[in-house]
Amino acid sequence: MDQSALTRRRLFELAGIGLGASALTACTDGIAPPETSPPVPAGPTPTAPPAPAAPLAVRTGSGSFVSAFRPGIASHWSLAAPVLPPGGRPPEFPVAVFLHGLGGSHTVLLEDLAAHEALQRHLDAGGAPFAIAAVDGGNTWWHARADGSDTQSMLVKEFVPFLGSQGYDLGRIGLFGISMGGFGSLLLASQGRLPGVRAVAAMSPAVWDHYDPREGSAFDGPADFAAHDVFALRPRLAAVPKRIDCGTADDLAATVRAYRAGLPGDLEGGFRPGGHDYGYWRSVLPAVVSFLGYNLA
Repeated sequence: MDQSALTRRRLFELAGIGLGASALTACTDGIAPPETSPPVPAGPTPTAPPAPAAPLAVRTGSGSFVSAFRPGIASHWSLAAPVLPPGGRPPEFPVAVFLHGLGGSHTVLLEDLAAHEALQRHLDAGGAPFAIAAVDGGNTWWHARADGSDTQSMLVKEFVPFLGSQGYDLGRIGLFGISMGGFGSLLLASQGRLPGVRAVAAMSPAVWDHYDPREGSAFDGPADFAAHDVFALRPRLAAVPKRIDCGTADDLAATVRAYRAGLPGDLEGGFRPGGHDYGYWRSVLPAVVSFLGYNLA
C-alpha cells in the first residue's frame, strides 16, 4: 500500500477520535410546545406558531495524523462544531478552516483565540451554524517549500477531505487566518485549489508586494516569491467575499493597506487601534465569525 493510501486510511480512522457520534450528536434541551387556543365550535381549530429552535451548543474535539506532505511529523488538529439537534437528520454544516501564524499550531484556534466561544456567541445570537477547524502547519507559510514539505497540499488533499468524511459540506468552505495564516488563506483562496471556498478572511495578513530576502522564512528565493505573490493574484479573488483586518499600530499596516486597495469585488473589514497580537485578533474575531457564518449559510 502506498504512502498516500496509508495517509487516507489513517485520516479516516481518526473519525472516532474526539469527534465521534457522541461529540457531535449530543442533544440540546427541547422546548415545550406552546399552548394552543381552545377549539372553536365552528370552523377550523387555530394553532399557535411553532416554538423557536433552541440555540445550538458548541462542542470541541481533536486528533492527529501523519501527513504525506509532512513526512515523519505528527500533525494535530482541533475542531469546534455545533451540536446536532435531537431526533433530527444531521445537517451538513459548512466548515471554516483556520490557518495559524508563524510559531503557532492548531492550539491557537481554541486556546489563544477561544474561537469556540466566539462561535457559541454567534449561534446564540441566531447566526447561521458552521464548524471551525485548524491543523498544524509548522512554519512553512502554507505553501510548497524546498525542503519537500507542502502544507497547502496537506490542506487540499488530506485535511479538508477528512472533514468531508465527517459530514461537513465541502461545497461551503471558509478560510481564515492570522499573520502567516492570513497570507496562507489569501494564497489558497486565490489559487483556486478548493472549489468550495465561499469566503476568505485574513487578520493582519503577512503580505508583501516585492521579494525581500530578510523575510527568508517565508520564501525560498525570488522565484518562490513570484510563484506565491498574493498581490499579483488579487484579480482571482474578484468573485470571493473577502474580509481583511489589521491594527493601526501593526508594522504590516502599510502593506495591508496597499493589498486591500487593489482588491476587486466585495471587501469588508478595515483598520482599528491594535497591534500584531492576540489581544487585537480576539477583538476582531467576533466580526470575522459573523462574516463567515453569513457567507457560508
